[in-house]
Amino acid sequence: MADEAIKYIEGRYARPADDVARMKLLKDRLPNRAADSVTACEIQSLLDTLATERKWSSSSRNHHHNLLSLAYRLGILHGKAKQSPLRGLRRHAENNGRVRFSSAEEEEKLRSTIRSKPEWVEHEAELDLALHTGLRRGSMYLGLTWENVDLKARVALIPKTKNGEQVVVPLNSAAMRALTIFRARGDGTGRVVRNAAGETLSVNAHWFVPAVREAGIKDFHWHDCRHTYASRLRQAGVPLGNIAELLGRKGLAMSRRYAHLSISNLHDAVSRIANSTPVAPEPRQGSNANGYLN
Repeated sequence: MADEAIKYIEGRYARPADDVARMKLLKDRLPNRAADSVTACEIQSLLDTLATERKWSSSSRNHHHNLLSLAYRLGILHGKAKQSPLRGLRRHAENNGRVRFSSAEEEEKLRSTIRSKPEWVEHEAELDLALHTGLRRGSMYLGLTWENVDLKARVALIPKTKNGEQVVVPLNSAAMRALTIFRARGDGTGRVVRNAAGETLSVNAHWFVPAVREAGIKDFHWHDCRHTYASRLRQAGVPLGNIAELLGRKGLAMSRRYAHLSISNLHDAVSRIANSTPVAPEPRQGSNANGYLN
């Protein structure tokens, strides 16, 4: 059943590698077991144990829960299981409001660490492109092709994002420098992101995760580069509607998580009207709460 689920994932998912690895992990933890012999209690215990061992977030735990559900759904469809032990098992509540972005100091530490290792330094352009476009990992590594990059107009097109939407990404000078590096590594066709040998890349865990760890940066994941991009836009005074459009989001709800980051700009805005309109005089010494002398 696990093998059939893997075939299904490889044939249907746009980015199957991560889910295939997750399914193989689950398969290894339940070796040589008849599907109908696995109980709900065992599944819950397995997921709890893995979550503790691997320090999973609730989202990661639920993702593995969903994959087991997929395996059983396919198994039932093909007559290999009578029922799923996951029916009735609750998923963990997720904190979808998490916003983690890199400070300037953290970015400097990460870059210094990347530059300290010959096997990592070639990947700094990937970090630049992520921080200055806000692209999701799949969109950047798999969806971004030279056929959809216009260096003259300084724009890149992602035909279909995770949300099923097309997004046009304006390219600033840092993103353009990164693209220049990638252009030198290939012939200007196909996928953009390549290593120094000219090979296209699909993942980055082999360099990003150990670099973050060695830099001593806590709780920072690749997707947080996207949060960093959005957060810095907001701190620069970019309206939420524009941020939502740049991120390829359908609405403002997700982008409102960055609203508080523009508070310094909002202080400037409200101070302008304070300086241009009459106000009540400050109470004089010896006056009461209404401003009149006692």
